[in-house]
Amino acid sequence: MITASDPWQGHDFAALFSILIAGAATVLGLAVYLCSRFSRAARRQRAPFAVWRDVSLATAGVALALYLWGCLHVLFLEDQEQAEECERQRPEGTPTLVGLRGDFIPLRLVCEASDGRDYSIVIPDYINPTVAVLLLLALACALTSALLHQKQRTTTRKKG
Repeated sequence: MITASDPWQGHDFAALFSILIAGAATVLGLAVYLCSRFSRAARRQRAPFAVWRDVSLATAGVALALYLWGCLHVLFLEDQEQAEECERQRPEGTPTLVGLRGDFIPLRLVCEASDGRDYSIVIPDYINPTVAVLLLLALACALTSALLHQKQRTTTRKKG
């Protein structure tokens, strides 16, 4: 049984599994919605703000899918295998390992050494920076969509 004071804690399996299930359902739902936006009727009614909204949703969906890909790397590694991977990837000159922890934000599995240094393993290095950039892009697209929608509403009110 792992306790809160146990220094060898990876990611909580229940939380990791819940994130994977909910995330996969969300990515699937986003994919279905975005595919529906390519129908003939949807294309005729396409407003600029809707295009930016859809780009924002697509970008957020890709970020989520990439995050889930990182979670899968952790899911298939048993606790013992995680400790062995810490030993295998221990940098030259790093003293004895004293712990292991799993963080969800940013997604990482961290090996802790007795000198206070730590290093990440298992999760590919490109995951967190790419997710961060994609989420910033999704936010920028969402803000653009909101501004365009507000502008359209204001213009429509002035005409009416």
